[in-house]
This record gives sequence, structure tokens and C-alpha cells, in this order.
Amino acid sequence: MTGDRAPAYRRAWSAWRQRWKRRELLWRCLRAGQDLAPLADRTAAIRPDSILCFATLRNEMLRLPEFLDHYRRLGVGSFLIVDNASTDGTGDFLRGQPDVSLWQAPGSYRSARFGMDWLGALLFRHGHGHWCVTVDADELLIYPEWDRHPLRRLTAHLDAAGCPGMGAMMLDLYPRGPLGQADAGPGAPLTERLPWFDASPYRCRMVPPKRNRILHGGVRERVFFPGDPDRGPTLNKLPLLRWNRRYVYVNSTHSALPPRLNDHYDGPGDPRPSGVLLHGKFLPDSTARASEELVRGQHFIDPQGYRAYHGAIAQAPVLWHEGSVRYRDWRQLVDLGLMGGGDWLSSKG
Repeated sequence: MTGDRAPAYRRAWSAWRQRWKRRELLWRCLRAGQDLAPLADRTAAIRPDSILCFATLRNEMLRLPEFLDHYRRLGVGSFLIVDNASTDGTGDFLRGQPDVSLWQAPGSYRSARFGMDWLGALLFRHGHGHWCVTVDADELLIYPEWDRHPLRRLTAHLDAAGCPGMGAMMLDLYPRGPLGQADAGPGAPLTERLPWFDASPYRCRMVPPKRNRILHGGVRERVFFPGDPDRGPTLNKLPLLRWNRRYVYVNSTHSALPPRLNDHYDGPGDPRPSGVLLHGKFLPDSTARASEELVRGQHFIDPQGYRAYHGAIAQAPVLWHEGSVRYRDWRQLVDLGLMGGGDWLSSKG
């Protein structure tokens, strides 16, 4: 076999493997969907042009009011949420929301690929043809001009450009003092309760054959993984996609198949339109949740390997340092290179 033909053969073999991986994951999602018990099904109200929001959560009453208000402000028409056995009133609260469809999944979050099998079933059933926002309850998606132009304007722009998705960086926010505290009261916006973040350093690399990106850096790497930075959390996500039944998320929303979807975001510095997920992990319940995770072991493939990480959070460390930056607005994130505007921002003047 000549050198020219060998690379083509390897590319064909890799493409075949990725197609089978995608089909395997889709079948896994469809099987997991049989375990979902509907608690409030309002999907009949979904219109053909509705923007949908999908989430799996557990015990998120501290975050849910702002979460729902934020995405309603962006223009989400319907929420499709899986409750993984909450005990803090989350289920009752969500059943009372007229734009929320709610399912219960009492099984293992880790065994369901960290909830993606359950959401994959709902995306397959209800998301096809819709612009879909898939996020965690502690993630608030913003993008350039988000406070003036709703998602419908942005998705129309992406449609016109022939782009079926937008990537985002997950930006960890934290307080000035030790974890377990906040800089403002419970009724204040997330960016006032947790107003600080690390502006740098961040690094992004592409990993074949899925062409998924892995973005590392930020405060959690600085504080919890200084000696082994590659074990830090992956910070890039694909939270906004015009969904198709052939799509499937692979590793949370960090990557997806088919592989071309992963090419829509190259991390900080990418000049194309991109977003930021303001991450509210470190609200005052973070220490208690870390202590619980030491027992449950549901949030990592190798939970024993991350016991030291959760144990350190439970000790309520101070994440702030002299290099911390106080959050101001989306323009600040564009100026820092953490969010891209591209032709979307230039079209707004």
C-alpha cells in the first residue's frame, strides 16, 4: 500500500468507528429513556420554532430561580428537565412551573453517563430540528450582546451562516472569602454572589479521532491540581446546537458526534461567535455538596481518584488571589479573549 493510500484508509476506518460509536450511544440513550418517569409532561405546548433547554439536576433549589429566569430572558420556550432523586423540594418546585416538563430518574447519575443518557433520550424525542440549550443547573450561558439580543437573534445569525452550533467556555466564579460564603445575599445575581474569576492561563488542544477539544486552566487547576494540571476539569462545552436525531453528546456536553460538531469551538481566542457559561459551582452549598460527593461518588469516572479534590473543597479554602479579576460584563470577557464576537458582534456595530 502506498503512502498516499494509507492515510485515506486510516481516515475511512476512523470514520467508520465513529459512526458505530455514535449509533451505540444513541441506542444507549433510547434504552435509558425507558427508565424516565414523567412527573409533568408539557411537551405538547412546544412550537416548531421553540428554543428548548435540557438539564439533568439534583437538589438545585439554591440555583433554580435564577436559572429559570435567566434562560426565560434569553428566550427559551420550554424546559425539559430530569430530576435525579432530589430531596430538597426541587421536584415540587419544577412541577409548578408552567413551561417545565419534568421526568424522574432514580438511577445512578454516573452509570447514565453523568445524565447524558437520559438527556440524549429527550433530545432524540423532542429536540430534533430545534435550537437546544443543554446545560447544568449551575451554568448560565451568556454571549456578546446577550443582554440586548435574545437567543432567537443569535440562532438566526448562526442559521444564516450555515453554522449548527456555538461553543462556550465554562468560567468558574468564586467569592472573595472562603468557600461556604458569598459576597452578596441569596437574592442577588450570581455574578454578585460570586464576582471573581481567573482570567488566565488557559490552554486548548484538539484530540483525534473525534476532534474534540480539551480546555484546561483556571482557578480549579490553580488551586486543586497545580502538580497534575491535566487532571483538572475540562472547561469547553457545546451548549447550543440545532439538534438532529443523528447527534449525540459523548462526554457531558464537552464533545459530541459526529466529529464535525466539535470543530465549532477552539477555546479562548477563537474569533468566531462563542459564549461563556458562568459557573455557579462555588455557591455556599459547595462544601456540603463536596462532602456528600465523597460518599456518593457520582461525578467522575474514577471517583476514588478525585477524593482528595472533593475533600479539599469540603475544607472551604480561599480561591481568591491577587491575580483574581472581578466580573463586570460580557464586554470584559470579549476584551480578555474568553469570548468571541466575530461577525455576530460586528453586525451589531
